Amino acid sequence: MHLGHIQIFPIKALDGVVVQEARITAGGILENDRVYAIMDKEGKYVNGKRTARVHDLRCTFDGNIREVRLWQNGHANAVQFSLDDLARINAWMSDFFGLPVALRHEARSGFPDDREAFGPTIVSDASLRAVQSWYPGLSFETVRRRFRANLELTAAETFEEDRLYGAPGERKPFQICSVRFFGHNPCQRCVVPTRDPETGHPVPEFQKTFMRLRKALLPQWANPERFNHFYRFAVNTSIPETEAGKVLRVGDPVTL
Repeated sequence: MHLGHIQIFPIKALDGVVVQEARITAGGILENDRVYAIMDKEGKYVNGKRTARVHDLRCTFDGNIREVRLWQNGHANAVQFSLDDLARINAWMSDFFGLPVALRHEARSGFPDDREAFGPTIVSDASLRAVQSWYPGLSFETVRRRFRANLELTAAETFEEDRLYGAPGERKPFQICSVRFFGHNPCQRCVVPTRDPETGHPVPEFQKTFMRLRKALLPQWANPERFNHFYRFAVNTSIPETEAGKVLRVGDPVTL
């Protein structure tokens, strides 16, 4: 396996940015990945798990992730903001969501869902194509966008990323080029992958279909003890502090 695709999501829950390389921060995340989060007055995330309205919000970033353009899906009136002026963005987003929200920033550690497996999520292109085949009419790109993995491996076999985690409680070591990782577990998915990333419309029976076929096609190298249910896909990881400053690049080899 080797690293075939890198994507970061500067604002948690919003559109990603494809990059050719990514530096590891002192907090063990990819630089600029999920370093901003939309939160309500109580400090709770406003994301796709909470509201399908997120799918109606589009964004693009400048090359340095210092500016962002935001617009409602299907509307041409995009507004550009400096990420150094959060007050303007907060006002625009509060109007969009219909409730007071604020964009928070944490450059070192970002805003991971899992505070133990805080590193980039990993999947393979072969696995994404397998999932695509389960749902007639879905494109490869929309499946990629549904699962929002950071690192995509080019692999010969489906679900080969399941080699990257071990037994319950184990932190399985592996490397991508010189960067050391620990594989934690297969990622438990939420409601977001069931919805079209452009419209928010759900695919009927998405989760049931996924669970049935994931179980039926579980490879021999996947530890079944890690599946209390089969709505799990991609691998949660962490990166030790020693790896800060190292760079991942498309084309890097994976060493188990």
